[in-house]
Amino acid sequence: MQPRSALLNVMTAAAQKAARGLIRDFGEIENLQVSKKGPADFVSNADKKAERTLVYELSKARPNFGFLLEEGGEIEGSDTSNRWIIDPLDGTTNFLHGLPHFSISIALERDGAPFAGVIYEPITDQMFAAENGIGAYLNNRRLRVSARTKMDEALFATGIPFAGKDGHDRYLAQLKEVMAVSAGVRRFGSAALDLAYVAAGRFDGFWEIGLHPWDIAAGIIMVQEAGGFVTDIAGGGRMLESGEIIAANDHLHGVLLNSLSAV
Repeated sequence: MQPRSALLNVMTAAAQKAARGLIRDFGEIENLQVSKKGPADFVSNADKKAERTLVYELSKARPNFGFLLEEGGEIEGSDTSNRWIIDPLDGTTNFLHGLPHFSISIALERDGAPFAGVIYEPITDQMFAAENGIGAYLNNRRLRVSARTKMDEALFATGIPFAGKDGHDRYLAQLKEVMAVSAGVRRFGSAALDLAYVAAGRFDGFWEIGLHPWDIAAGIIMVQEAGGFVTDIAGGGRMLESGEIIAANDHLHGVLLNSLSAV
């Protein structure tokens, strides 16, 4: 078992502290009247409370680092090399509907690239953590991507664009390509957890378009440190800028990339 670094200790502790409030709030969801305004506002407040906790805890430990936040935008730090990228509640729609599949995602970006990441699934107490050169772990157990080599045995995850999102036709074409050659495609509703599950070998690959840096920054380093490959759909390294991502093991990444880039 790899000893956890001081950096990952800071990140995991912050995630666990923010998770306590999310778990309490999740327990109240079923008591809310299912109307658009009430639950949506409630979840927004849960988001913001968790984000405030994360900013406070991480600032206390690393006061010079900046932030890129889903709710709070960008906060510049005096240390221009290091920036936290945070999604306090990835899987908001699941949370809103009482589905226990959501996560807290914290990444440290160093000199423009993901350097460390934590993805915490509060309901199941699964802490995924990775740091450059140290590896990826689930609750201190070393993670490796799957070893499957055949597309017709592979299970993939994705995200489906919904109302107000662009790219519906493009996504349907991509889905058709992957459905035709794979063992199945799943849509679970949290991109951060999808990437963590690729790192854990539960999914053989993942792709999505229209994402934000806070959705994927922690997952990128997670998959890489678990021995996987991560690119944008053009095959380059502009995932954080483009919002497009393909992650898979070394056997299947190129095949999945060719299938999707042909659309």
